[in-house]
Amino acid sequence: MSYPLESVSRENNSRNAPASKHRKKTYKLLIFAWIMLVGMGLTGAYYYTNYLKAQLVDDLARQNQTQLHAIQSDYQMQLEDLKTNVNEDIVGLQDKVEQLNQLLAFTKDNASTKVDNSNQLYTQLAEVKKKLIELQKNLDVLK
Repeated sequence: MSYPLESVSRENNSRNAPASKHRKKTYKLLIFAWIMLVGMGLTGAYYYTNYLKAQLVDDLARQNQTQLHAIQSDYQMQLEDLKTNVNEDIVGLQDKVEQLNQLLAFTKDNASTKVDNSNQLYTQLAEVKKKLIELQKNLDVLK
């Protein structure tokens, strides 16, 4: 069985031609499917990353709001305590000023010409009034 060389080579080419076209189509289809899968994976990763980012931002905002509320309530409580303490101090100083005024009036009435202690009481009264004015300014600043 001897075949001419040309006829054998033509038969091989004609057999391989449809198979190579089929392979090319398969490769193109596989490459297209691979590109689609990679594209869908990248798109999914992008959307999932944005979803996680939004969730993280919401969680942080919630935590910050909770901490801010706690700090604000603590600050308000400290401010109220300070106001109460300043008011108590002012009331105490006002009582002392009244007592000094009474003592000063009594001393002034009973002062002899030899010894004048009223100057000391006026000095103490002036110091107490200065402290009272300073506390009043502090209270006004707190309001």
